[in-house]
Amino acid sequence: MEEKKEISLEEIMDRLDDTVTQMENDKMTLEESYQAFSEGMKLGNDAIDRVEKKIKVLMMEGEEDVEG
Repeated sequence: MEEKKEISLEEIMDRLDDTVTQMENDKMTLEESYQAFSEGMKLGNDAIDRVEKKIKVLMMEGEEDVEG
């Protein structure tokens, strides 16, 4: 099974920016626009999930430091 490489948050933001620019400037069909939107939403949601997980870990570590 092939392991998926995790892309950086900066790369996700660059991809989202490129998608928005493409959707604004290109003559895309409705299907292409929908596909680009769907991919952008998945990237954005993945980025948010990763950040939330990192914040939770930091908060838990901070609570352990206070209690310990």
